Amino acid sequence: MPQQVNDILTLIWGYVSQIDRAVLIMLVNGLVAGWLAGQILGGGGLLRNLVVGVIGAFVGGAMVKYGLLNLPKGITDVTNTVPYGTQIVISTIGAMIVIIIARFLGRSGS
Repeated sequence: MPQQVNDILTLIWGYVSQIDRAVLIMLVNGLVAGWLAGQILGGGGLLRNLVVGVIGAFVGGAMVKYGLLNLPKGITDVTNTVPYGTQIVISTIGAMIVIIIARFLGRSGS
């Protein structure tokens, strides 16, 4: 491998290894949630899914915190068997809300 490529990969790995594990989990969770929301409501693209999913994670988390979103026990019994499953479901719901609001605002501005 050429030295320049090796240097670039070493530099990238240095940045990646400094990322907090929680941030990395949130980004992966957001990507999955955004992808799921895109599959359910249509639309997408990797970057858009990531952004919508991360925003949706905050929206869904806030809704749970303030009692606006309570998942039924039957759902959480299933999602708790998958690592981060309940978080992904909540983030997906939040992402779907973000998509619906964005579409509504986009149409009302036309």
